[in-house]
Amino acid sequence: MPAGPTGREVLRRAVTGQRRHVVAGSVLGAAHQTGEALVPVIVGVVIDEAISTGASDRLALWLGVLAVVFVVLSLSFRHSIRNAERASHLAAHQIRAELTARVLHPGGGAETGRLSGELTDVASADAQRVGAVNLALPTATAAVTALLVGAVSLLRVSIPLGLLVLVAAPGLLGLAHLLGKPLERRSHAEQERAAHASGIATDLVSGLRALKGIGAEAAAADRYRVTSQESMAAAIRAARSRAWLDGSMLAVTGVFLALVALVGGRLAAAGDITVGQLVTAVGLAQFLLWPLSIFAWVNGLFAQGRASARRVAEVLAAAPAVSGTGGALPSPVRGSVRLRGVSHGTLRSVDLEVAPGELLGVVAHDPADASALLRCLGREVDPEAGTVELDGVPLSTVDPADIRTAVVVAAHDADLFEGTLAQNIGTGDVAPAVQAAAVHSVAAALPDGHDTLVSARGRSLSGGQRQRVALARALAAAPPVLVLHDPTTAVDAVTEVEVAAGIRRVRDGRTTVVVTTSPVLLSTTDHVVLLAGGGVVARGTHAELVRDDETYRAAVLS
Repeated sequence: MPAGPTGREVLRRAVTGQRRHVVAGSVLGAAHQTGEALVPVIVGVVIDEAISTGASDRLALWLGVLAVVFVVLSLSFRHSIRNAERASHLAAHQIRAELTARVLHPGGGAETGRLSGELTDVASADAQRVGAVNLALPTATAAVTALLVGAVSLLRVSIPLGLLVLVAAPGLLGLAHLLGKPLERRSHAEQERAAHASGIATDLVSGLRALKGIGAEAAAADRYRVTSQESMAAAIRAARSRAWLDGSMLAVTGVFLALVALVGGRLAAAGDITVGQLVTAVGLAQFLLWPLSIFAWVNGLFAQGRASARRVAEVLAAAPAVSGTGGALPSPVRGSVRLRGVSHGTLRSVDLEVAPGELLGVVAHDPADASALLRCLGREVDPEAGTVELDGVPLSTVDPADIRTAVVVAAHDADLFEGTLAQNIGTGDVAPAVQAAAVHSVAAALPDGHDTLVSARGRSLSGGQRQRVALARALAAAPPVLVLHDPTTAVDAVTEVEVAAGIRRVRDGRTTVVVTTSPVLLSTTDHVVLLAGGGVVARGTHAELVRDDETYRAAVLS
């Protein structure tokens, strides 16, 4: 996987990827502000025409010009905002798509050190803040245009007034940027704490049943309360910085505009400008309040966008957990699996061989051994020592995406997706898998059968129903090598017998590894391997091991 982008590159891509809409929004925004700046100028001309000449035809002409300017600036504003908002939302969507692709990349690694809720927060709040830069840019362009047009208009009225604006504007821009620095730092901290709180909340909700089962609700609530308070404190600090930025800029611009009005009034009193020009100067001074004050808002968006872009970049640039080095699996894959001296986690120098087409049972006396084995077989990680081979090819040399097509590891707690029951299983000829996993009885108990809608994560189904649907999905994929982890822990004894026979039938001729302690499942396997103390301590049929090995009996019959 190539190196990920930096925060600056994330911002640049967000803008350049929507440059057509950003440019259109900027041009139309500039047109709108030009029209707004011309309004007090035209009003001043109308007043002077009415006072000096009294000619009704010229008065009507300038009133018509004023009407045209209002129409143009109104349409320009409407379409400028439309383009800017579109660029903002499209950029945020593109960032979310990139983050999703990175999180789902077969090489993994994006989730390392992050809770799932944190990743969700990055893909939602941070992506939105980066996209908002495309709303800030046209607004900033419009504000700069307003300052320039206003300054030029004031120069035509009075050179001192025009120079006053031209000299003060850069200083105000620099001040807005300087005052925005604390907001950028505190926005980053705010998002970090909010993401952490979101991650903990997600984990608590998903594990609520387990927490109630062990009576840990109070401890979990206390943990979330502390995290939530830290997040709130960070948000308050960021809000204070934003308020300080807005208040400071408003005060400075107010003083500046008062100065412009004072200078204009003295010039009119001295007879250096006409009454109409005084009205123009005062109108322009009031008009300049928007571009001057908007700089604080724009700079706030830029500060938050930069902070969020860094967080997005951290996820996109996360090093993959595993990668390939050019190795390729044979075609077709026979399904010979071999572990040579594998050490990872609690596993210690494990040697294990699964013949093509074999149905192997694995009993782990320590659940940590099972977890480490599954991670190595699915190549979620590369073992700390030793190699895992498929048809003689080390998995560490093969692209993870290619491995996913040949080896499927089906976890016992696999999630389902929103959609119908049938959509969760797959397309094509899934009838054998449905029958093997006893999903036909699940469908029969649902109001619309296989067309019944399933809620997110399958929560509308019982644990046993959810487990059978997930098993059917794994069987329907029909990979050359299938690894099942406790596929029947939530089903009744009668259904378990049916499922065990179904797995044997559907997987006939394909390599299958079942990691379980279920005697029913183990009795249908060709051989069983016992893991204890981090290594293989026994191998044989289920009946042989039950008869001869006390550790095995304790694991599967207790």
